[in-house]
Amino acid sequence: MQRDGTSGYGLGDVDTVISVDDVAREAAALSAGAPPVAELDALAGDQPLVAMDNLVAGYGRMEILHGLNLRCGAGQSLCLIGPNGAGKSTILHSIYGFTNIFSGSISVDGVDVTRLTANQKLRDGGVAYILQDNSVFPDMTVEENLLMGGYLMPKPADAKVAAERVFEKYPRLKERAKQPARVLSGGERRLLEISRALVMDPKVLLVDEPSIGLEPRFIDMVFDILGGLQQEDGKTILMVEQNAKKGLEFADIGYVLVSGALAKAGRGSDLLDDPDVGRLFLGG
Repeated sequence: MQRDGTSGYGLGDVDTVISVDDVAREAAALSAGAPPVAELDALAGDQPLVAMDNLVAGYGRMEILHGLNLRCGAGQSLCLIGPNGAGKSTILHSIYGFTNIFSGSISVDGVDVTRLTANQKLRDGGVAYILQDNSVFPDMTVEENLLMGGYLMPKPADAKVAAERVFEKYPRLKERAKQPARVLSGGERRLLEISRALVMDPKVLLVDEPSIGLEPRFIDMVFDILGGLQQEDGKTILMVEQNAKKGLEFADIGYVLVSGALAKAGRGSDLLDDPDVGRLFLGG
């Protein structure tokens, strides 16, 4: 909706509505205090598993990320929040190899993975990407979907063994192994997408909008699953989440992005209490 040239959602009254344009303007003002790399290192325990250094990246010739730095330690979770178009998903895409890297570097566990392909990052770099969109093959069985996660393994038998390990971890999927994926609930489909990424036993999970399209009753289930992967299995999780409050409640670290640059970083719990973050991104 537009009123007097200002775009917004048209919800609430004139005293409570903050327009999309106002959010963008005020968020941009935050970037003046971008945190130094030493602060990012400290948040990651000074031993980052995933690191971006001065990354400039985008699509085609278009530059989206402008000299971005990022740090996330082993077994930590990091949530990226910010206005639409801030470059949040582009960070995940860049780590996984879906963008053009113009300059800067990305490393995982001390190994430079900047120029590796997506397949190389999954097979050799220990990085798996869980897509934002529904990526389940509806006419394939749950087991067949799961086996697709092992397509880079040397032998089909290896994928079968890995899939059985996942079934042992998530009995609700094992019960439906021979059923077509289309019969799964929204939460079960998301569980299958996450589980398929686990077949290659990655160190790092890139999770794009885990709650998108889910009924509220399934959202907590999905975050419980991700929490178990972090706390029990030691996975490192980098996440973009449209529900900023839910994402920051989950994450050890939060980054606020504005226009392809890092504007603010802190512990997730600290950003939840930050008045600027609350007003602009948390609805209060």
